[in-house]
Amino acid sequence: MKKTSPDGVVIIKKYANRRLYNTETSSYITLEHLAAMTREGRDFKVVDAKTDDDITHNVLTQIIMEEESRGQTMLPVNFLRQLISMYGDSMQAMVPGYLEASMEGFRRNQAQFKSAVEGAFAHSPFAEIAKRNMEMFEAATAAFKPPVPGAPASKDDEIAALKAELAKLHEKVEKLGE
Repeated sequence: MKKTSPDGVVIIKKYANRRLYNTETSSYITLEHLAAMTREGRDFKVVDAKTDDDITHNVLTQIIMEEESRGQTMLPVNFLRQLISMYGDSMQAMVPGYLEASMEGFRRNQAQFKSAVEGAFAHSPFAEIAKRNMEMFEAATAAFKPPVPGAPASKDDEIAALKAELAKLHEKVEKLGE
């Protein structure tokens, strides 16, 4: 019997022995499975099997720690220090909303840039080269770097940076075609 919450969220139970149980598939899973579900856009909620407390935040943090320990560091040390320093600060309550909005803006800009690059080279013989360059660009931009406090980048700055990167990619493609 598949079990999801009324809003379609998959319920994952975490037992005292640290095992995770996916109630939708009736199977035990790992943190790697939860990371894959996250990348796929699947929404889930992790609950303590004994107390039924929502521990999703803790488990997601654990996934980030696992990814970071594998050498896939995305969070710069300076960012982590700044984040830690915000705990207990009067602005602490505002940080989650700010980070969420910043990340959403980053993803939106990344999607727009990807679409523009793909459209620019869609019908040329260099489409495959452009696709590979886009993959390399995505790998390079995978790191989320928050703006410097007190000097947030404007939309115009972000657009200018994306246009400059697009111009560089276009130059590379032209050089490869010569």
